[in-house]
Amino acid sequence: MSQRKGRYQNRTEILQGTLDMLILQTLQWAPRHGYALSKAIRTNSGEILKVDTGSLYPALHRLERKGWIAAEWKASELGPRLRVYHLTKAGKRQLMSERSRWRRLTAAIAGILDPAQKENAP
Repeated sequence: MSQRKGRYQNRTEILQGTLDMLILQTLQWAPRHGYALSKAIRTNSGEILKVDTGSLYPALHRLERKGWIAAEWKASELGPRLRVYHLTKAGKRQLMSERSRWRRLTAAIAGILDPAQKENAP
């Protein structure tokens, strides 16, 4: 097994439909450019979640079209300008909705994975 393959074997593909929520949540913490967004998701997930550029940039463009995020070009100290994204008011509302949906989904999955836990709940 190559070192690269070993390094990535414990990473998990992001569930379909959760990338938008992860981007919105990460932008709630602070505005970021694309690479910094990807890095923040990876770092805050304990190196488990990895967002490929082939998924990230189409998602950013989709969220921008929906009005949930906005972007502006900013100067970079190290080279070319960076497109920095930030959460809009509509994006904050959408994030609240996504988080609520995620909590319902994880509770439903937990009920299937551990039905005894659900039966013993108050």
